[in-house]
Amino acid sequence: MVEISLERTKKWVENHREKWLSEFTTFLSFPSISSEPQFQQSVLDCAEWLAQFLEKLDFHVEMWPTEGHPIIFASHLKAGPKKPTLLIYHHYDVQPADPLEAWESPPFHPRILNGQVYARGAQDNKGQCFYTLQALKMLMEMGDLPINIKLCIEGEEEVGSAGLAKILPKKKKELQADYLAIVDLALRQADAPSLTLGIRGIVTLEVQAKGSATDLHSGSHGGIAYNPIHALVNLLSMMRDNQGKIAIPGFYKDVKTLSKEEREPISFEFDEKAYLKDTGAKPTGGETEFSILERAWIRPSLEINGICGGYIGKGFKTVIPAEAHAKISCRLVPDQDPQKIGALVAEFLKKNAPQGIEIDVVVHPGQGKAVRLSPQAAVVYAFSRAFEEVFDKQCQFIFEGASIPIVPELALACGGETILLGLGLTTDQIHAPNEHFGIDRLEKGMLIMARAIENLSKFNF
Repeated sequence: MVEISLERTKKWVENHREKWLSEFTTFLSFPSISSEPQFQQSVLDCAEWLAQFLEKLDFHVEMWPTEGHPIIFASHLKAGPKKPTLLIYHHYDVQPADPLEAWESPPFHPRILNGQVYARGAQDNKGQCFYTLQALKMLMEMGDLPINIKLCIEGEEEVGSAGLAKILPKKKKELQADYLAIVDLALRQADAPSLTLGIRGIVTLEVQAKGSATDLHSGSHGGIAYNPIHALVNLLSMMRDNQGKIAIPGFYKDVKTLSKEEREPISFEFDEKAYLKDTGAKPTGGETEFSILERAWIRPSLEINGICGGYIGKGFKTVIPAEAHAKISCRLVPDQDPQKIGALVAEFLKKNAPQGIEIDVVVHPGQGKAVRLSPQAAVVYAFSRAFEEVFDKQCQFIFEGASIPIVPELALACGGETILLGLGLTTDQIHAPNEHFGIDRLEKGMLIMARAIENLSKFNF
């Protein structure tokens, strides 16, 4: 099989620009919002579009039904048993577009401005999925795929991947692969290549503090009835000390620290001024004894994601509310167990509840363990070489503080070496109004995926 050079792929990308931009805008036009029932048909339409796209590339395509939205499984195994198999993971569902009034253009009518494509899903994950599809199309049109390729594209990542998690034990044979690429991550900088060697795990909880059977008049009952908001605020403040250390007994017991050898290839450099400019926030949260990226990447965290209770409408209503609520998330590191951490947080809150306040805690399903990879893995080498070829710079190794709960389960099901990669940027406004993705990164993504597939076919690991 003739090797396809980087220069040939660059020419293909340029010569087919009008066609692939049109296909991309079509892909983005489906409001495939997995969390809202009224978009169920749009989610299905998007899945059908993807299936037809892959069938035209001579992939064998199956639509795996779930209790929610279907999973697209596609395979092209003509390279044969002597060649390796790469399983690539994506998702086609997107977050809700609210608040709609904050968008400068309709979220499902893609707009191209200053080299950026604006639409919901433009980066997460349709943009990243699309450059993979185009890389496969490119290789097929130039000859054929030099290795065996499998694709798993789910429709429920934004709501916890329950369908995929449930079906994995039944589909191990179909998903078996030598390598697994999770293409849903980000770069540190737009002009510098980086590969992700670890993501944190997650567990989420909801807390209810209940004091009385109904709201009470704060004049008649103030000083007598315990206010659930006061109780909840006090409880939440007890979970961390003044240095940002989590004060829940046993929380850090299983935390696995990085050895000197494991730290050596990781870039922990951080531009505080750029972060402040991009986010408007100073990086002062978390455990103050650790550096900024240590706190974000290799230390666990506990955040209050929402809190409510009482009257917050216009004017004033002098009540002691009957109840108050909070949402909490914990990001976890190896070897913390999500179920164990959820139980510890729930126990702490209930144990410290003041007299007169009933605390109820719900630990959500959809938990995920942390993932950490070796820079010596063959698939890491193949993709890092591809990044370096396309960017013409040395590839950095980084971690990511966010979570993709399905990754450890999918890696276990497929049995192959895992790599985490992507071309997102923190400034892409994913999950927010005016989400966007650079056309230049679409192009780089096509080139990187094509080169990585070529590398996996020719290197003698």
